[in-house]
Amino acid sequence: MVATSCSTALTDMVGVAGDYCDLIENAGSDPRDWLERLYRVMPRLHSAVTELCALGEDNEAPPSSVDLDDRFELYSRLRRLLGDRDYYWLEFDAAPEEIHMSGSLADDLTDIYFDLRHGLVLFDEVWPQQAAQVWQSSYRVHWGQHLVDAERHLYALKVRNQLMLDLA
Repeated sequence: MVATSCSTALTDMVGVAGDYCDLIENAGSDPRDWLERLYRVMPRLHSAVTELCALGEDNEAPPSSVDLDDRFELYSRLRRLLGDRDYYWLEFDAAPEEIHMSGSLADDLTDIYFDLRHGLVLFDEVWPQQAAQVWQSSYRVHWGQHLVDAERHLYALKVRNQLMLDLA
């Protein structure tokens, strides 16, 4: 039973990670409803990684080596596509006189992309258990917060009817 749930959770994670990476890689090719599709995939991603993490793997996986030029290129492309929808305020429980930090949806999406892509590469190289470990550990220490922040910002855009990008 546990092996079946492990297999199902990993299969679900691979599927949603692939959907997410396809959306990011094809950002701009059909931009009008791109944010709406992203808005729909984020909860699926959150659910899939949560189920994967529930399997109890605590081994730390080696970090991926991301080409900084590739990362900056993707971030810049997403930043241009998002325009004024990119930046958002991160609210903290702080005294009113303290400064608030701002977040970037392009940065969130980029960081999530590279961590998911690394796991997909491992999976494709026939290392499924290592892919699961990479996703679990990188979610806990890195992209989990990006996922929550991106979901929150996309929700705010949705309720303000701002998910449709301008084609100009």
